[in-house]
Amino acid sequence: MDRRMPIIFFGHGNPMNALQRNSYTEAWAEIGSAMPRPRAIVAVSAHWYVPMTAVTAMASPRTIHDFGGFPAELSQVRYAAPGAPELAARVQQLLAPVPVVSDHDWGLDHGTWSVLCHVFPRADIPVIQLSIDVRKSPAEHHDIGRRLRTLRDEGVLEHRAFNRAHIRRL
Repeated sequence: MDRRMPIIFFGHGNPMNALQRNSYTEAWAEIGSAMPRPRAIVAVSAHWYVPMTAVTAMASPRTIHDFGGFPAELSQVRYAAPGAPELAARVQQLLAPVPVVSDHDWGLDHGTWSVLCHVFPRADIPVIQLSIDVRKSPAEHHDIGRRLRTLRDEGVLEHRAFNRAHIRRL
């Protein structure tokens, strides 16, 4: 790829944005149509805040509805983007010697799919998620991000999804 892919921070806000058309979702759609098509996406979502560094490594990640108290139609949304087991292995290689668990259970949480359903609505770009390790310091997380930057030159978009509550927790 002759152009470096960006790192994009999306403050996803209310999960209902997945179903709505508003200034946020329209801006997300504009971002998707204005950038070169990525080969794949690595999403870092604060909803996967666990005591390990893990990466989704399945061919077909499930859509996770990790919320409650919203209309039933939100729980029916599916973002059926393919996974990328080979990219998950590349992430493990880039982060070595940090141990990275190959996860086959998690999937794509709403921090990822509620935005990507507007940015890339066809769900035809492979997506993997990387966890945030609750045990690591901000400096260690920064180092993980630094190690992943090579992927941007390989056509991989980095999507970071947080909101104010997540940032306070980190």
